[in-house]
Amino acid sequence: MTPPHQSRCLVSSAAPATLLLLLVTGAGAGPPPLVGVSPQDEAYFVPQVIACRDGSGSFPRSRLNDEYCDCADGTDEPGTSACPEGKFYCRNMGDTPRIVSSSFVNDKICDCCDGSDEYGSGTHCPHTCRSLNNISEVDNGGSELSVAYLNDHNVLTSKHTLDIEDLIHKLKGLRMAVVIELGLAVCILVFCFARRSTRTRRRQYILKRK
Repeated sequence: MTPPHQSRCLVSSAAPATLLLLLVTGAGAGPPPLVGVSPQDEAYFVPQVIACRDGSGSFPRSRLNDEYCDCADGTDEPGTSACPEGKFYCRNMGDTPRIVSSSFVNDKICDCCDGSDEYGSGTHCPHTCRSLNNISEVDNGGSELSVAYLNDHNVLTSKHTLDIEDLIHKLKGLRMAVVIELGLAVCILVFCFARRSTRTRRRQYILKRK
């Protein structure tokens, strides 16, 4: 059996080692990333007293994302829906980041492709973010298809233009033929009318002589 004074010595000698282990472990883990905050703005929330961005006041860091709106512009609630004017930053790793209204946070609807806006609603959001490389490949494929489509479209447009020009040329020729035919018809009518008038006058002249 260990004497009381010896056990006290063991406890007292183990205490500094345990404290040192806790400090090292805590330093290695580090604080978790801020919810709803862009990486560029994380430094803004480091101080123990944080100012509201609209200048309306300030709040202690312990009130950050505490579901209570301290700033009218929602500075203190980037990761909750407490402030009507708040904005939530979707990191969307590998894809394009997005900013949504804080009213979308934990509303059981997945608005961020990484599902980060539903961290506390219990809703399972599938990770639908696309890699930027995949997006580039899709864009390149789409561009090639677009170029091919445009080429085909240009060919069809050229053919349609030629057809229309040919049709216009034919219509012009047809119009000219119609004008000539109308002219001939008018000439025939004038000739017939003149001949009839001449006959009538000659008949009247003969009747007068009798």
